[in-house]
Amino acid sequence: MRAGHHCCQPLMRWLNVSATARASFYLYNTEADIDRLAAGILKTKEYFGYATR
Repeated sequence: MRAGHHCCQPLMRWLNVSATARASFYLYNTEADIDRLAAGILKTKEYFGYATR
């Protein structure tokens, strides 16, 4: 995961957000890495009270 401004500060100002997080994938990532990321996103959504499907 990467957090911060990335390369899109004008868009972030337009969306009125101060920081974002994004996942970065490369050849060395495995399917298990993606599964852990998905599980972490779901857990975060539950923690903050967002509905999950």
